[in-house]
Amino acid sequence: MVKIRLRRVGAKNRPSYRLVIADSRAPRDGAFINIIGHYNPLTDPETVVIDEEKALYWLGQGAQPTDTAARLLSKMGIIEKFKTIKENS
Repeated sequence: MVKIRLRRVGAKNRPSYRLVIADSRAPRDGAFINIIGHYNPLTDPETVVIDEEKALYWLGQGAQPTDTAARLLSKMGIIEKFKTIKENS
């Protein structure tokens, strides 16, 4: 199964994350298919940048977001937009 999940990057005690499309069997920082955004929890407010077009494409292909990825996608309004697109088609 393909998942939308976070991949940790950054220095020790200074985490930053990339939002990636990866096979569910791949390790957290292992192989991935595509990068769709990034997330930095250390800034105030936290920085979230997601390519909406790529995210909607992968959700349409059946990619399942993890809990944290789903929270970030909802915060950006992408989950709601996907649901309305799915209902209209």
